[in-house]
Amino acid sequence: MEPVIAKIALPVNWYITLSVVLFCIGVLGVLIRRNAIIVFMCVELMLNAVNLLMVAFSNYLGDAAGQVFVFFVLVVAAAEVAVGLAILMMVYRSIGTTDISFLNKLKW
Repeated sequence: MEPVIAKIALPVNWYITLSVVLFCIGVLGVLIRRNAIIVFMCVELMLNAVNLLMVAFSNYLGDAAGQVFVFFVLVVAAAEVAVGLAILMMVYRSIGTTDISFLNKLKW
């Protein structure tokens, strides 16, 4: 006897709404917050909102290309976080804070 698994098909509009809400939270975090680590997390939230949208449309259209592209985006985001956190660690060691308003030394 096979287990009964209920498949619930959510409309794609719900995924779009959730993605827009997550992306807006990420944008607000990048624009409002001053801590560089929180800004990194908000950028990741925006990337994951776009990934959710790509997976939803990939499933809706029956094409796996969106899911493959999501995998590519996740790999690039992981590399970006590794490099960004390394740079942030060096900045923290040199100036003692992660507040992005004190990072004006990177300007010309």
